[in-house]
Amino acid sequence: MFIGTFIIENVVPEYEEPSIPLSIISVVSAGPIEEILFFGIPFYVLGNHLVVLATGLVWVMLHILNTNTLEISSLAYLNWLFVIPSLFFSLRTWISGKGWFAIVTHSAWNAIFFTLGCLAGEISCVLDLDGDDVAASINSLVISAILIGFIYILYKRKASSRREKQRREFFV
Repeated sequence: MFIGTFIIENVVPEYEEPSIPLSIISVVSAGPIEEILFFGIPFYVLGNHLVVLATGLVWVMLHILNTNTLEISSLAYLNWLFVIPSLFFSLRTWISGKGWFAIVTHSAWNAIFFTLGCLAGEISCVLDLDGDDVAASINSLVISAILIGFIYILYKRKASSRREKQRREFFV
């Protein structure tokens, strides 16, 4: 990441890493939302590891857009470099059947770095929520809960299908 930071700062003139206001709720709920949408659903619905890799790459690339503008000099390149290793962790975790661990780890990771960034003054942190922020936080929590319920249903369906397949193979 340090090498990437050096390269970006020297290649993109006047680069300044963007900072958008975040709340702890939006950061923690991003774990289930991102993990389930980009890894869990593709894995349980399509079952193809390459598709999960492709959707994971889309997830990584979307992190470059963590800004409120689309100017080349203000895209979140450093954020992108930070999530590349997470791609392989999430991919392996979902494929091994431990998606819940990826969700918990992602949320904890986000919370830790959010807190450290706030304490260091590196990121803009929303501490006093207005009406729009409260609504956005509630929406994030509701979407997270719905996705967690949905992925649990997909998990149980896949586990049941696997048991049925093993039972048929046993009697053949």
